[in-house]
Amino acid sequence: MSRTEHPWYRHGPVVVEVAGPYACFTRPELKTERFSYEVMTPSAAKGVLEAIYWKPEFDYIITQIDVLAPIRWTSIRRNEVGSMLTVDWIRKAMTDPSLRYDVENDRDQRNTVFLRDVAYRIHAQIRLRSHAKDPEAKYRHQLRRRVDRGRCFSQPFLGTRECSASFGPATDRDTITDDKDLGVMLHSIHYSPAGETYRWFHAELKHGVMGVPPHGAELPTAGPAAARR
Repeated sequence: MSRTEHPWYRHGPVVVEVAGPYACFTRPELKTERFSYEVMTPSAAKGVLEAIYWKPEFDYIITQIDVLAPIRWTSIRRNEVGSMLTVDWIRKAMTDPSLRYDVENDRDQRNTVFLRDVAYRIHAQIRLRSHAKDPEAKYRHQLRRRVDRGRCFSQPFLGTRECSASFGPATDRDTITDDKDLGVMLHSIHYSPAGETYRWFHAELKHGVMGVPPHGAELPTAGPAAARR
């Protein structure tokens, strides 16, 4: 794994490469039609690492995302249901045989704009929580072993669960050469009893590399996000 220096951290980052035929890092402001960001978001990268190796004693802090494949698009139109079943409704249906869910009347046709044939190199730091008793090196080593062996707690995905991801150790594969202003990008989502808080940052792609600040600007929101990553 890389030992690249970083101004905010003592140690070099842990580095994992991920790839997949499709990806959709949904923009939270587009709630009806799913439209992906052009590059993997930090929150999606964190989700990939947590699927590989997660412990309550630490957090992943994404510091950099390298784009290893050209940015290409594809779109799919499909039928989806317009509402979400709740636990209360399911409990009622289990006790009332006459209660039925009519999928035909709840079906909507929606368009999704995916990225295709994607590949990224994720750089991350491990930040211990206050109750952690083991040193950071232990968790870094365990993540490295799982990546080398191709093991994971759950199947990693690229933004949405239908976009399954493969992963492996870092290679010397070149990044794309694009320089691009990506605009405002989702940094992370924080949850509390009062609601959700989005954190944003201004994303830029410089020779295929997107740097990620340790914190984003906080903007509260009243409603749930259309997509979590």
